[in-house]
Amino acid sequence: MRAVRGAGRCLCLLPATVIALLTSATGAYGYGEGDDAAPTKPPQGPSGGSSGNMLTAEAGATRIKVTQESGSTSGSSPKALAPVDPNWQPPACWYEPVATPQQLKNGVDQLKKGGDLVRVTPSLSWGEELMVSHYEKGQASAGSGDGYKNYNLGKDGMFWRGVINKNMTNDIDAYDCERTLFWQNANTLPDDKHAPTPDVLAAYAYDKIKVPETEVELKPATKSTVNLPTWVWLDKGTFKEVKVRAELADAGVWAETTAKPVALHLNPGTDDAETSPASGDCKINDDGSIGTPYTKGDADKTPPCGITYQRATNGKPYQLTASITWQISWEGSGGAKGDLPDGTFETTQNMNVQEIQSINR
Repeated sequence: MRAVRGAGRCLCLLPATVIALLTSATGAYGYGEGDDAAPTKPPQGPSGGSSGNMLTAEAGATRIKVTQESGSTSGSSPKALAPVDPNWQPPACWYEPVATPQQLKNGVDQLKKGGDLVRVTPSLSWGEELMVSHYEKGQASAGSGDGYKNYNLGKDGMFWRGVINKNMTNDIDAYDCERTLFWQNANTLPDDKHAPTPDVLAAYAYDKIKVPETEVELKPATKSTVNLPTWVWLDKGTFKEVKVRAELADAGVWAETTAKPVALHLNPGTDDAETSPASGDCKINDDGSIGTPYTKGDADKTPPCGITYQRATNGKPYQLTASITWQISWEGSGGAKGDLPDGTFETTQNMNVQEIQSINR
């Protein structure tokens, strides 16, 4: 990133996108990552949170609190739950409150003593002159609208700023939340498509869902036999609903996103195999289990969920892929609720297949 001061202008080159940030007064400063001309030690702040100094925090710092309300915590997913809809993505950026009037004043007072610049957008920080003129003296600033007298001390509300999704910093949409640090009355949300409404928090929570990584149970467990069915099942206690809550307490907004397992899809890893059902889609039973465990005497039966391999492996096992489909719904503050695209999670396990052994007398 290259930051250029002079004549009241700041030109900032950001990761994977270029944004020109122009101001009408001196003291503006923008920075990103990966440019040799960037300051040796750019203005940095804590990662944010209720105890962090959000006025100087990094662009991805957020006060959204994420908790898992239900579901297995023992298993962990090595990759994110993948939306069935390839065009769906979590929010790239949003606005949230970062400072009370007193906190903003304290931040500027610290700046006057040589403290860190104040971040007024995800990509732009201001120095003392701009902060004092706009937020203390109430002077208008080009691109930032009317100013605020004495930091709005005595008023009920907070100053808000854009936040970038840490997982989407290379997405151009992440730089759509560039309104300069602005005032919002208490118990209200900005009239902006990037306001942290319950549906935005629900999508944010979706991106945080962790589902258990558990291999399906098989019979035979270690080696299948050509033309004899392999039974596949999951115990009812293996997959349960996973509920994740995202809450932005300072804005009075929350959402809970629930992932419910609804189906298992089997891919035997070879064309020389048949699945039961033929589609390879095994439904979730009413009790939450999938398929039926093998019992003695079932060898000649067709399993409700299983695979019959028609050719033996030859030193290299087949890769059996089991994909669980999770149905995603959410509810949030103010009675809001809705659905999000189904998600899938895959596990792969080795399948060795042997020929039927016979004895000639």
